[in-house]
Amino acid sequence: MVAQLRRFRRIAALIGALALCLPLHLIWRLLRLRSPWPPRFLGLAARAVGARVSITGSPLAADVFFIANHVSWIDILAMGGTTGTAFIAKDDIAAWPMVGWLAALNNTVFITRERRGSLNDQLLIIREAMAGHQPLALFPEGTTGDGRTLLPFKPSLLAVMLPPPRAVLVQPVHIDYGAAATDIAWTGEESAGANASRLFARAGSLPVTLHFLEPFDPAALPDRKALTAQAQKRIAASLAAHAVPSAVADGPV
Repeated sequence: MVAQLRRFRRIAALIGALALCLPLHLIWRLLRLRSPWPPRFLGLAARAVGARVSITGSPLAADVFFIANHVSWIDILAMGGTTGTAFIAKDDIAAWPMVGWLAALNNTVFITRERRGSLNDQLLIIREAMAGHQPLALFPEGTTGDGRTLLPFKPSLLAVMLPPPRAVLVQPVHIDYGAAATDIAWTGEESAGANASRLFARAGSLPVTLHFLEPFDPAALPDRKALTAQAQKRIAASLAAHAVPSAVADGPV
């Protein structure tokens, strides 16, 4: 019963955040103004589901391509609400009820990774998205991990940065859930709905630290593999530096 009440309260808070931000966003669009409301909604949504976001380092505000590890759908709320970034996402998300529509409002770049021969088309779409000055973020693992280790980074989409369409820096980001990482990680064993339902019912708040690491110039690297290796090396080093001992992370045996 208590878990159900937590779930209901958080869903109600999400609906309230949407009810506040969506009309204002539409008014801004009607007036042909750049709307600040999608990232504000993401920040409110992160708080509604229990996330308490803090940052280390200095996130770049524009002309930046964020590369981050991926643990949970909460990553998007935390990153988007903090930086105002748009995201590169698989195009099947565009068909998700409500989620796809909300993602589109935040200028999500939908790509199809599985289609043969489509890489050049995908890179062109990403380059067009980078023509504006909104930050853009990619999760190069291609899926969510356990929050304590990194999956191999996929270099294909990072070819868009060589050469970059204009003076854009790459900033690696380590998304850190601390001891809660194993509990909240969406590793594919759950459906999206089951994972969301479980996290909505989770007791307590969820501290999330976004470690914004030192940015680097992709033009200084020879190819996309070197760029990928550089980003992965920096995130792996931060993950190791902030690792939670297993006894703490897993709880008493």
